[in-house]
Amino acid sequence: MEMMAAQAGAARNTLTAYRTDLRLASESLGGSLSVADASALHRLAAHWSDLSRATVARKAAALRRFFAFLVEEGDRPDDPSSALPRPGTDRGLPRTLSHDDIDRLFAVVAARLERDPPLVPDLRLSALIELLYGSGLRASELVSLPRLAVQPDKPFLILKGKGGRERLVPLSDRARAAVAAWRMHVPADQAFLFPSGKSHLSRVRLFQIVRAVAIEAGIAPDRISPHVLRHAFATHLLEGGADLRALQSMLGHADIATTEIYTHVDRRHLVQLVNERHPLREALVDAGARAS
Repeated sequence: MEMMAAQAGAARNTLTAYRTDLRLASESLGGSLSVADASALHRLAAHWSDLSRATVARKAAALRRFFAFLVEEGDRPDDPSSALPRPGTDRGLPRTLSHDDIDRLFAVVAARLERDPPLVPDLRLSALIELLYGSGLRASELVSLPRLAVQPDKPFLILKGKGGRERLVPLSDRARAAVAAWRMHVPADQAFLFPSGKSHLSRVRLFQIVRAVAIEAGIAPDRISPHVLRHAFATHLLEGGADLRALQSMLGHADIATTEIYTHVDRRHLVQLVNERHPLREALVDAGARAS
């Protein structure tokens, strides 16, 4: 874990997942994971038959990294991880929300804010939803924002995301206004923008807040989560003509292949986009007129 944190720059959630996978594998092998041979790993993998391909791929990746580390450190002469399965990840299309869904969600938030004065929890709700959908933040990034991360005179914030990579995240005027209204109720001695006890709002609590407002908006709770709002941010930007590389930067994806999952948008829209915005459009129209 120290190597993963220091050398690989793994994020806290990644470290937690690796630690859990290694502990469970060790328990399955009676505490002999570090000396396991190929046959032992075959037996271990047999216990994963009911798991999804993505979960098996993650567990196998954690073990491969572990055995590579043992070899590098000289703790064993061989690496038996070739015996582990390589199922690949069955990456499906991301769940997202329609524009109508988003409109209903924000209508609920707006109705709550019409109270005079608005309730403090509703101010927090507005800031959370505006940042999730308006900037595409990950849940862990959002709840751990420092109190002064969002500034009223800056249309972006500098964020440290997965793997410690920094990126610029765009902020809409609405999001900055919502944060400013909420921050007035956050004590100056608090470290986080969304404090809770001695730390910050948990991802679980954020999930509960998002689902509660979705139910009020008439959206089935199993269709929404903080990550679904991130997907909606990306999908709707791409539908509006955003560049895939720019979207990669805004989302903080290390590999553009991850961003490409959002190209599932309606192909009719993409055809319309080409017809309306391609630089040769006017030349093609003129040529067609002369031909007729």
